[in-house]
Amino acid sequence: MAERQLPERLSPLEPVFHPGSHGNFEQGVDVILTETRPGSILQLAAWPGAEKQLIEAIRKVTGLALPDGAGGGIADGAKAVFGFAPGKFTVVDAAEGLAAGFAKAVIPAVGTVTDLSHGRTAIRIAGPKAEWVLAKFFAIDFALPAFPIGAGRSTTHHDVFAQIQRSGADQFDIYVFRSFARSFWKALCHASEEVGYEVQ
Repeated sequence: MAERQLPERLSPLEPVFHPGSHGNFEQGVDVILTETRPGSILQLAAWPGAEKQLIEAIRKVTGLALPDGAGGGIADGAKAVFGFAPGKFTVVDAAEGLAAGFAKAVIPAVGTVTDLSHGRTAIRIAGPKAEWVLAKFFAIDFALPAFPIGAGRSTTHHDVFAQIQRSGADQFDIYVFRSFARSFWKALCHASEEVGYEVQ
């Protein structure tokens, strides 16, 4: 019996993804842009009153303990989770198949699990000018005290819905609809030109 092969996952950025240094990089690059391609991107939502049960299910499945407070989150490299609205969370894993684990852990009385892996593109911006570039797009305070490591925000830029998590001191992961990913990527590259950027 022949082994079933999964279809190759194609990136919507491929036609506009050009590795190398771009823009004003003569003095070095201040921003690094890449597509992270996680295997799993999920949205979890708790029914009113079941938020703590959902947070506990997240801990059991991922091993990540969410901090208290709106927008709180945590990222450990391979996995990440953050709240983006009351009782709603984005959970990301480098590996595929996370939805199956949550399907068993989150019973219908607690909330819902939606697998968005096929519908979202994950873009990472890092470097000393990452905050400065993102501030061109979003009316958010990106300074570290206001937007701590692990925290997440949900916002829009010209009708492009974006979920943003700070995954490092000068690093952010942005999740956008796959259908808008190419145009958002091009805009992000254009906004990074004056500080010099590298695509990896």
